[in-house]
Amino acid sequence: MKKGRTPSVESKKNIPIQNSSFVWFKWPEWVVFFVGSVIYLNTIGHDFTQDDAIVIYDNMYTTQGLSGLKGLFTKDTFFGFFKEEGKAKLVSGGRYRPFTPAMFAMEYQLVGKNPWLGHLMNILFYGLLCLMVYKILMRLICHRDDDERKKFLVLVAALIFAAHPIHTEAVANIKGRDEIMSMLGSILAMFYIFKYYDDGRKKYLFLAGISFFIALLSKENTITFLAVIPLALYYFRDAKFIVALKKSATLLVPTFIFLFIRSLILGNDFGGTPMELMNNPYLKLVNGSYIPFDMGEKLATIIYTLGKYIQLLVFPHPLTHDYYPRHIGMKSFSDAYVLFSLAAYILIALLAVKGLRKRTIPGFASAYYLATLSIVSNLVFPIGTNMSERFMFMPSLGFALMLSYLLVNLVYDKLGKNAFLITIGTIMSLYAIKTVTRNNVWKSDFSLFTTDVKTSGNSAKVLNAAGGALTTEAFAEKDEVKKREMLNQALIYLNKAVDVHPQYKNAYLIMGNAYYYLQEFEKGAAAYQKALELDPNFKDASTNLAVTLRDAGRKAGEKENNLVKAESYLTRSYQLSPNDSETLRLLGVMYGIKNDHLNAIKYFEKAALIDTLNAGLFLNLSMAYRNIGNITNGEMYLKKALSIDPEIINKQSAQ
Repeated sequence: MKKGRTPSVESKKNIPIQNSSFVWFKWPEWVVFFVGSVIYLNTIGHDFTQDDAIVIYDNMYTTQGLSGLKGLFTKDTFFGFFKEEGKAKLVSGGRYRPFTPAMFAMEYQLVGKNPWLGHLMNILFYGLLCLMVYKILMRLICHRDDDERKKFLVLVAALIFAAHPIHTEAVANIKGRDEIMSMLGSILAMFYIFKYYDDGRKKYLFLAGISFFIALLSKENTITFLAVIPLALYYFRDAKFIVALKKSATLLVPTFIFLFIRSLILGNDFGGTPMELMNNPYLKLVNGSYIPFDMGEKLATIIYTLGKYIQLLVFPHPLTHDYYPRHIGMKSFSDAYVLFSLAAYILIALLAVKGLRKRTIPGFASAYYLATLSIVSNLVFPIGTNMSERFMFMPSLGFALMLSYLLVNLVYDKLGKNAFLITIGTIMSLYAIKTVTRNNVWKSDFSLFTTDVKTSGNSAKVLNAAGGALTTEAFAEKDEVKKREMLNQALIYLNKAVDVHPQYKNAYLIMGNAYYYLQEFEKGAAAYQKALELDPNFKDASTNLAVTLRDAGRKAGEKENNLVKAESYLTRSYQLSPNDSETLRLLGVMYGIKNDHLNAIKYFEKAALIDTLNAGLFLNLSMAYRNIGNITNGEMYLKKALSIDPEIINKQSAQ
């Protein structure tokens, strides 16, 4: 045996991983569980937010409860929301993550469209994950000896992970459970592989396989643990790498099963690279059309975002749910921040490589961070956005382990336990305060969007979302002054959204809605028309345009006494929506005022076929027939009107 080499773990079977030297409090793993859970208790009363609509309350399978499980496991995860095969693959390759939607379906079966249970389950599963993080780190780091110094290192790493504010997106948003379950299943698989390695019991291989399969069904980035687990065996059990691979090879079975099922459901067509800015941030507008970044621009922008991740791990402020274009703008290698980020990742990579030889904790932390980050880095394949805080959920454990290692070596070793505890207490207090306050932002879509738009002020997506949230709230607002203020603020955001992304059809749609609520019908119609120019098949824009033109025609006729304008708007509305009874009625009224009674009768009759219980409509039809001298039909329709509402004549006179 080489000098200085710790004896192989194979000669130390069934070594206890804890002893009584660490007695300043009992059951540290449950302290970690408590910390991870309690800082999210203020989310229990929160509403659904962000993408919860896609996987929960607007998903046709989830809302069926247990009856929808078949659909969840046999379709793309987005299919239940979009209900169209093509739209389900708006992101490259589609998504097959049925496990957490199945959990949501069971919760929906129990409490219906009520978010409290979803939030509670997120809290409990996150607490369990934090507990398992502590247990796996104990098994990795304290398997040969469990002195107080090492136990502090493990405990602090687990607590940093539990309290880190960058996790708020994954825990405070119910949909974020895919992150929680993916990592929990991965950590459990790792824990059982180590149990098998240390104890030799094959039942642990089975438990590892089941855990890993559940993790894969929760989110695809689980697959990075195919590299992480052998690396952990190599680092912490002195196993040769080929031995480490063999000991964890059982995880290939659930992986192949998952990939096979995924290919059956989604196929092998990854759909290419989307050319819509909200699904591909690496596009730039040239001569009115979007074209891809060149390789240097794309690589520099990716490296910039990777550096941003490090900054948010070290100093998690400000946080936002939205890093869409152009919150993160196009970068180049002349940007000092890009070069700094590149240097930082070269250092991390060097630590990982050096760790392969010396098997150090910083080496493993670096290797773990790079491995789990790789799949969400945009370097492997496009993920549809520049970056997201939830993508740091799994890699953040590497940061927590590295920070704990540095604190133990620089504070505990050099300044003593008391200084160490004060330092940890300060960090944990700051993290916990930031987490709890950030949770409050996730209370509702309105709170989330109108808060984060102040941070991500150049993101077309959150500008659009904030404009939409304000428009929706304004619709229900009774105070007219406040309503107009909200709508005008919404228009500021929406106009900026289309400045950032001139081809953003959804922003034009919501802009049209805001103008409509302000009764600025002409501007609303122009916004809807722009949305239709971008997408002639945009049904919502077409429907809303028809309604806006109808009401613009009403306003022109009733308030402006401009029959020419009224006829123009109403005719256009009729062309878009020929079966809208109110448009038909207004056309009949207009032609009646113009003494074109035959056309008035034509439109009144079409309206009467649709709105068969509208007494006023039949009274108008009676009057139109009388105006052309057809007393018989006039009497017939008058009787029809009176049969529906005997007071109709008095009501019309009162008006």
